Amino acid sequence: MDPFERLFKDEYSRVVAIANRVLADRQEAEDVAQEVFVDFHRLHRADAPYAAPWLHRAAANTALNAVRSRTRRARREANYGALEVPRSADPAEVAEVTEQRLLVRAALTRLPRKGATVLALRYGGLSYAEVASALGVNIGQIGTLLRRAEAALRREVERGTSR
Repeated sequence: MDPFERLFKDEYSRVVAIANRVLADRQEAEDVAQEVFVDFHRLHRADAPYAAPWLHRAAANTALNAVRSRTRRARREANYGALEVPRSADPAEVAEVTEQRLLVRAALTRLPRKGATVLALRYGGLSYAEVASALGVNIGQIGTLLRRAEAALRREVERGTSR
């Protein structure tokens, strides 16, 4: 099997999971994964020892960029009244959940990149060791980075709801 095929087979589901955790949209997460693998293939050798951590970090960063882009697009659409109303059995519940998700994602985009990335990687299913490898830091730092990022995210969500 070709080294890139092996890398793709071994890491694709993890890259999609990381992106999906940030985006909450499986199709968009798969698009992000495809973009990440194409970028990696274009820039690096498939058998590079840093391949998996690079892919994981790139998935988190690319997904965060997609959320930022989505947030800017939603803001533009809201300014022009083009937002769709979701359809569901309980519109109030759908609106509440949608609003909460938007608040969290918007807050995530306001965090420093490292904080947002550590959250995306950890809640995307990576272990502390894998997050440490992807970020290029000591595993002993991950707990602290994660707690700080979670606290910053909480503050940003609260700030977003108090506006």
